[in-house]
Amino acid sequence: MTQTTDIARTPLLPDVGTSIQQMMLEGSDWLTNHYVELIIATAVGTGFFFILGAIKRFAARYVRNNQNLTGYRTIIVTALARTSKFFMLMVSAELVLSFANAPPSFERLVHVLFTISMVVQVAIWLREIILGLIVRRTSQDPDQHETLENAMALIRLLVTVVLFAIAAIMILDNLGVDVTGLIAGLGVGGIAIGLAAQGIFSDLFAALSIIFDKPFRRGETITYDDTIGTVEKIGLKSTRLRAVTGEEIIISNTNLLDKEIINFTRLARRRTRFSIGVIYQTQPDDARRIPAILKKIVEDNDAVFIRSGFVGFGDSSINFELDFDIMSSEYEVVYEGRHKIGLAILQTFNEEGLEFAYPTQTTFTAAPNGEMVLPYPEGGFGARISKD
Repeated sequence: MTQTTDIARTPLLPDVGTSIQQMMLEGSDWLTNHYVELIIATAVGTGFFFILGAIKRFAARYVRNNQNLTGYRTIIVTALARTSKFFMLMVSAELVLSFANAPPSFERLVHVLFTISMVVQVAIWLREIILGLIVRRTSQDPDQHETLENAMALIRLLVTVVLFAIAAIMILDNLGVDVTGLIAGLGVGGIAIGLAAQGIFSDLFAALSIIFDKPFRRGETITYDDTIGTVEKIGLKSTRLRAVTGEEIIISNTNLLDKEIINFTRLARRRTRFSIGVIYQTQPDDARRIPAILKKIVEDNDAVFIRSGFVGFGDSSINFELDFDIMSSEYEVVYEGRHKIGLAILQTFNEEGLEFAYPTQTTFTAAPNGEMVLPYPEGGFGARISKD
């Protein structure tokens, strides 16, 4: 019974008052016996504090005078401008205690505060550098400015949460706290949040992929599946296109990137192919002239002739093909050029007496005895039947 009472009276936490009293006694002895070293270390620490402050002020002034710059130097200086005074104070205090033979209790307290300030400050620096690199990567494309502004709020939140969560775990680990369960809990929570918002994050990361990788930009003409349109806006969840027929097409970023995208705007030229069929009654000499005729038509309409020639015998036509390039990346210019060349081919073939073929069938009829009958003209097989 006596043993149980003694255990119950034993404090589970250290006596704070006793610890403070012990620190005061150690501090009094330290000031008495090492005041010379303390004065020198304090002077050095104070000087170091003012040096760090001067660096911070210079960085802040540089950022104010170069707000429109996004180079690597600006990113680093911007991060330095976010240096906190508490961090500078703890760096100076750590330096003072390192050279002044401070009591162990003081060293432990200052070291803990220095560790906390260091980890938090590194997280702040990293956040500024990461966000600065993102802005630099996308600032070269002014068309993506609106999309980036919409995304930056969420990007800043995600970067801040991740960095400071890691910083908190590192601080607790340095303080001797077992963080295994915390890491496991954060992992499970992150998986749950990821699964719950899978669609949102998928479209968001797809939008960031479009911003950073730049498969297309606003104002460019692209095609996927059977759709051709001009990109009007790239949002966080969807991309809006204007089809050549005028309607607005809205497709999610994830679905769009899963497709094969052809970007016509980045072509220096557009290639067009015409398939041309002429009737079988065309004379061989006239058929041999067709490639040269087509070449002249293309060159007269400011296009680049590639090739033209016979490709096969069709059911109702002798088939030729024409390949030519129109030197423009704009769809309207290509459309107009193709229109002019097509009509020029029609006019020239009419003038040259070349007839276009179209699907035709000829029906042959015969009498029971096998002789051909009308509608063939008189004088043919049908004439003999009428005489009988």
